[in-house]
Amino acid sequence: MWAASCLASCCAACACDACRTVVSGISRRSARIAYCGLFALSLFVSWILREVAAPLMENLPWINHFHKTPNREWFETDAVLRVSLGNFLFFTILSFLMIGVKNQRDPRDGLHHGGWMMKIICWFILVILMFFVPNEIISFYETISKFGSGLFLLVQVVLLLDFVHGWNDKWVGYDEQFWYVALLVVSLVCYLATFGFSGLLFHWFTPSGYDCGLNTFFIVMTLILVILFAIVALHPAVGGSILPASVISLYCMYICYSGLASEPRDYECNGLHKHAKAISTGTVTVGLLTTILSVVYSAVRAGSSTTLLSPPSSPRAGGGKPLLPLDKADEREEEKENRPVTYSYAFFHIIFSLASMYSAMLLTGWSTSVGESGKLVDVGWPSVWVRILTGWVTAALYMWSLLAPILFPDREF
Repeated sequence: MWAASCLASCCAACACDACRTVVSGISRRSARIAYCGLFALSLFVSWILREVAAPLMENLPWINHFHKTPNREWFETDAVLRVSLGNFLFFTILSFLMIGVKNQRDPRDGLHHGGWMMKIICWFILVILMFFVPNEIISFYETISKFGSGLFLLVQVVLLLDFVHGWNDKWVGYDEQFWYVALLVVSLVCYLATFGFSGLLFHWFTPSGYDCGLNTFFIVMTLILVILFAIVALHPAVGGSILPASVISLYCMYICYSGLASEPRDYECNGLHKHAKAISTGTVTVGLLTTILSVVYSAVRAGSSTTLLSPPSSPRAGGGKPLLPLDKADEREEEKENRPVTYSYAFFHIIFSLASMYSAMLLTGWSTSVGESGKLVDVGWPSVWVRILTGWVTAALYMWSLLAPILFPDREF
């Protein structure tokens, strides 16, 4: 007994030492990736609790206070939303704390890059506390999560536009025939995938014998936008490239599919209802991977960009000559402390907050989980319109990126 207790104590001590080593090893440059790791941990916890937490939550009277016990799916969805709310509060609090940080001398700069043991403990406590809040708060959070998820989809669009334009500029900058051919090949593949995908959408979501005019409108509208992208991008006055147009076209077609797949399962024009489980699993997997990649890309991009996620420009503190003579070591230390931050910490954390909402919607199927009846309402028309409108806003932002330099030649874009 004594040996077992001693062994357990040694294991706990080693685990604590390992955690402290990992936390202390998070440098200033790797802090952005550490936040991504914490976000990925929240997704993993949500996934696990969705599978195993239902039996426990059925016995919690402040959660299960209905006249009739809800089905298992209700508790699975509720567990995901509670973890998501804790994660959302954690990053939102950090975002508010980071408002106005402009240089590295600000004490909050140290909070953003350090204090990881304290932040992990606070995150854990917030997630645990969310399992003690009333169902009404979770219901309200789920409602606003639908709108927050739409905002995150817009963030994905901005990141995608930044990525494809940077990708195109890099390959064009090589100024070699091989890279021009590569641009053409990738563009053709994207267009073939786009039009092939549209054919599948017509097959799945406009079955014969039913009046599916709305679905037809969504698909045709997306095809019109795809053709418009190519025409505007290749116009001599615009001087655009076909690669960004093809990638955005494929993304818009995917968003159209995502919206149509969110239609109610009993809707006669939703041809995927017979394969609802397999399709839902695939959609969730792709959506989560896209979310993680977007968050990771935003974290890495924010750390190296002077424009994306950057705070308002301000003069460098301490840029003039010092009033009193300083030795070289003190001068270097002062210059290091007065160095301005390279991106907005507040907006950086807002991305994670919105991503928490979006990942919860993906894991729950955009469901309404909390109600007096405890009945799980599957995906529906609000989710459809959120995604369809996101696709249209994507098209508008891309067109603006092409036309803005022409409409406002005196401004830098």
